[in-house]
Amino acid sequence: MPEHFHKFLAKLSRYFDRFIAPSQPEVPAPLPPLPQHPPLPSLPISLPPQHHTTPAVPSTIAPPSLMPPALARVALPFAPSPPPQHALEMFRNAHHLVFYNPRFNESSPTGSGLKDLFNYSMPDAFYNSSARYPPPKCHLGTRMDYIALVTNWALEGSNREESILWMRGPFGVGKSAVAQSCAEALAPINKLAATLFFSRSNADRDDPRRVFTSIAYQIATKCPSFREIIDKRMIEDPALATMSLSTQFEDLLVHPLRGVNIARSSLDGRVVIIDGLDECRGTAEQCEIIRVIAASVHRRTTPFRWFITSRPENSIIRAMNSVVISPVISRIELPVSRAIDHEILLYLTDEFIKIRDDHSLPELWPSDGALALLVERGAGLWIYVVTMIRFIKDENSLGPEHQLRIVLEFAKEVSAKVRANNPLAEMDFFYMLIMQQVPPKIRTTVRRILLMISLSVLGMDAIADALSLSIEQFRRTCASIQSVMAVDISIRFYHTSFLDFMRDPRRSKELCIMGDFLIEWRQELLRWLHEVCSLSTGTVFPLPV
Repeated sequence: MPEHFHKFLAKLSRYFDRFIAPSQPEVPAPLPPLPQHPPLPSLPISLPPQHHTTPAVPSTIAPPSLMPPALARVALPFAPSPPPQHALEMFRNAHHLVFYNPRFNESSPTGSGLKDLFNYSMPDAFYNSSARYPPPKCHLGTRMDYIALVTNWALEGSNREESILWMRGPFGVGKSAVAQSCAEALAPINKLAATLFFSRSNADRDDPRRVFTSIAYQIATKCPSFREIIDKRMIEDPALATMSLSTQFEDLLVHPLRGVNIARSSLDGRVVIIDGLDECRGTAEQCEIIRVIAASVHRRTTPFRWFITSRPENSIIRAMNSVVISPVISRIELPVSRAIDHEILLYLTDEFIKIRDDHSLPELWPSDGALALLVERGAGLWIYVVTMIRFIKDENSLGPEHQLRIVLEFAKEVSAKVRANNPLAEMDFFYMLIMQQVPPKIRTTVRRILLMISLSVLGMDAIADALSLSIEQFRRTCASIQSVMAVDISIRFYHTSFLDFMRDPRRSKELCIMGDFLIEWRQELLRWLHEVCSLSTGTVFPLPV
């Protein structure tokens, strides 16, 4: 059974523990004693003459395993490797050889260390990753002031004491779009060192243990001398990528950089962009990342400038405002503001021109009044406006005119329920509208899909199998919420706020995927896991009650 099923079952168990009292685990029977083997012969080693038949190499007897056969096939990250096959084949057909104190050295090919580093990185979180395509970025002519502020800070380099720039703001104001636009502006002029775009809804983009490995890998692709050093270090000690965050930073960044001519390498002043730090797994780890980076800035052990974005979470605020860290940080506030209404109007106008062209709609569609109402309801929250446009573009609807009418009716209705200039609360109403537009016959299936995604790192095939759906049925079902979720080669949410909404019973109410809904579906999930385990191991496991 693949390792991701282990992760899924562990995460599922944690959720069950919130609602169901855990049962007492059974105590396994003691294992039989391992057989004893005679010690290996001492040196010198004498190879007997070979005959026409090659004697078989004696094999060691493996101790009994508690894991089913299918689990035993899963490669664990720290499992010892078997001896290389070529070591056994090296002296085939040789005879009359005697070795005294033999020593065998195996050399790894150049680049293998860098490959190991890549395997401990998060390539899906890079700014130009296909997993994020198309990435959120600022519409042409919008957010120009913030992009200029960040790029000027990156290029001037006037104050080395403030080499960390922290942009904070609530969800949906466009922090990731600004960070993406800055990355695309800095990369062509060789001012970008590395990027990480965290995503809480994507298990491949939220791992704190892979932050500094990812940064080191990206720097290695840009600086040949750094690449040679890091490749050698990883070959000598592959476990470097598994160490603590502070050790990783020292061994994968600080120490290798000492062997690089910084001036000739053009690394000095390059920018590392870390977007959505609040979406990195674990508040303690988020704060540790800040402390490690700030300590390096204090000691000037790395030549980089660090651009970090996050929501204003209390733990991050406390870390950034601490006496030690605060002096090396510049701050930018990205608020929800009606001052950008003109930018939102520009975005809406351009998007509706594309929709008109694609669907041969009248030139006067939509009316100025409709545009004004959408700007009014958007109230400065970019994610709200962008989600409305995706909803209107929904290819599985009756067309953009019909979708726009739904949005306008919703806007008029919700304006009486939500006080003015409170788009964060209104966003919840819009997410509720999106779920209510899902046909009732498949709404429960959509919620189950969202629950499976929320609980696990399983792919589309596994989730579809759990729900007894074909891949085509799975895709058609997901298409009903395509304004908030994309399904291509993988599953991707446009914004984590939707999954946050669906998990919170106070916000999504009867449509919530946690609480009672999770408990109701518990037995079906366990039955599916039972079938998966039985099929993958050939062993019939008792069905949980």
